[in-house]
Parts: sequence; structure tokens; C-alpha cells
Amino acid sequence: MDFETAQAWFRDNRIRELSQTNDGLRFLKLRSLSRREHLYQLFASADLTPQTTSARELLKEAFNTTSINDTIINSTIQQIYASEREARRQQEPELVNQLYRLESFDWGGLHQNSLERTIIDNYVKKIHNYNHLSNSIENELHYSMRGYVLCSWYNHWTSIIIEDIFRDHDKVLPAVGLIKKIDFFINNVPFDLKVTYFPEGYIKQCRRSENKRPELTLLKQWARQHQVTFSPNLPDSQLLSDLWKKASDYPSEDAQTLLSELTNFRQQLIQEAQTNPVNLIKWLYENQGIRRFDASNRLFLVLIDPSNFFQSWKLKRAKPLLDARITAYLDKISSSPGQTLNFIWERKNYTVISDAIIITKPPG
Repeated sequence: MDFETAQAWFRDNRIRELSQTNDGLRFLKLRSLSRREHLYQLFASADLTPQTTSARELLKEAFNTTSINDTIINSTIQQIYASEREARRQQEPELVNQLYRLESFDWGGLHQNSLERTIIDNYVKKIHNYNHLSNSIENELHYSMRGYVLCSWYNHWTSIIIEDIFRDHDKVLPAVGLIKKIDFFINNVPFDLKVTYFPEGYIKQCRRSENKRPELTLLKQWARQHQVTFSPNLPDSQLLSDLWKKASDYPSEDAQTLLSELTNFRQQLIQEAQTNPVNLIKWLYENQGIRRFDASNRLFLVLIDPSNFFQSWKLKRAKPLLDARITAYLDKISSSPGQTLNFIWERKNYTVISDAIIITKPPG
């Protein structure tokens, strides 16, 4: 495979196919070194002087230089990562300490990746009066912005901590530069790490397949029977959490019976996913949003607090738990990690290599 072909495959998101050839895998590793200073370090490691200066031409020259072998590439990547990691390692204990100060995870209505659109639609285009706009900024937008920034801060730093747990393992080669759809290579297989929680949509689909009514429908019915007030205009995810909490606090046998049925069904799904995550993985691929769709190799890290499903976000900062479970997964992983599976999106078939690590909070 020549450089132009590898570049074309990469642009077409044929990451899996690239990784299955020696030249393609070589290209992907070099692509993660595509910053100019990284490529200069690569040439220096090979005791060579590059003939060009532009980053793209440096990448091409490195690809075409046979004396820059896999050992040199891997060693250079590890050296760069070790240097960057040392600074983060020193700051990590205090960073984890600070992450525990976040007590609620609320985007404030300014949903992730839609900040500008939300402000334009709800403030700029909707409000005509200057005083009304000023008051809305002071009383609403400041609060929403605070929630948005705090949630973004939490997601950013917990993601780095989690990625470093993977990248510290000796079976993992980091992607040290920004390379789309690859966070690291496990035994030479590229993966994009996705941290998520047990999806409500998946639970709803599984209940439907077993002819069980949706959780939210049952909780609404229970609330109306007991004249428990709730806000029907809340988003479904918030309303589900709200009604679940109200039912758990309600002193009636039918409330506890309902929650027991809902919890037991969820526990059954979790156990099935831990035994064989294929159905869950396929659902996660097939239910991507249009803007975020891709068919890259994904490693899903699914975090679950069975004692309070709606607080599972807190597990992203539980570093000792994550470290133990992720390391155990990597220690026993085979030379061919993940499994090949097919999924359908927009009536088109895709093939990927994927796996899921499901981590549940210990009881108590």
C-alpha cells in the first residue's frame, strides 16, 4: 500500500481495513505522530535527517523510509507519551480530589455540543426586549452557563484520567497526537474509547421485546394513582429519575413492588451484557446521532451504579475502581482484542471490531 492509498482510506474512515494491513497499521501509528515536532523526534530516533519541513511531507517521508521501522515508531510514541504523562501523574491525586467536589451533574439546559445554537434559539432570536434579555442573562443564562462549564470540565478531566489508565498498560500503545477515531492501539488494534452509562433507550427496547411496558409509563401511572405531582414537560430522562426518586420515598407496598420489578429487569440486562455484550454494543452503534455517526472500532466503557442508576456519572472519578477493573480486563485480553460484529445504520451494513467493559459500583 502506498502513502496516497493509505491517506485516501483514512479520509474515507476505513480505519478497520487500514489496521488489518501492515502498511495501513504503520500509517495509522505515524498519523498519530503527525505534529511536526513529533515527526522530527521520530527521525532523530532513527538517526536520520528529514529532507522536508512541512508536516504532511514529513509524514509521507516517514512512511516511505523503510529504516523507520515499527520498533522505532512504537518507541518514539512511548517516549512522547511518557514525557506528557509525567506532568499529569504528579497532578492527578489532587485533580481526582477536586472532581469529587462536583455534587450534581446538570447541563443547565445548555446541552453538550449545542451551546451556541441553544443561546441563539432561546435568547438571541426569541427575546425582543432589551431589559427582558438582560434579566434573562442574569437570572437564567448565568446559571445555565455555570452548569455547562462544570459538566464540561468534569467530562474533560475524567476522560483524560480514564484514557491514561488504558495508555499506561503495557499492551496499549497511545495515540499521542489528535487522530480521529483512535485513542489507542491494544495489541496493534486501534480503538476509539467511548465512556457511557447503561442506556435508557436500550432498556426500553428490551422491555418492549419482552412485552413489558416502558418504565416511564408505569411510573407515570403509579404517580397519577397516588396523586403524586410531577412535571410532565421535563425531558424523559429527567422525568424518569424524578419519578423513580418519588416512588422510592413513597410509603406504599405497590411503589416498592414496582421499583423492585424495574430494578430486577435492569439487573438481568446488566448480567446478560456482562456475559455477552454483543446486543448492547450493536444497540450503541445503531442508535448513534447523525452528527456523531461513525463506524470506527469502539471500546465501550459502561459505568453503572446499581444502587442509584441516575448517579452513575460519579463513577467516572472513581479512579481506584476504574484502575482495578480496566487493568484486569487488559491483563487477560487476547492477542486479537475485541470481536468482529455487524450492525445496520440507515439501512447500510457496517463491520467493526468492538468490545465493552461493564463496571458496576460495588454494593455498599
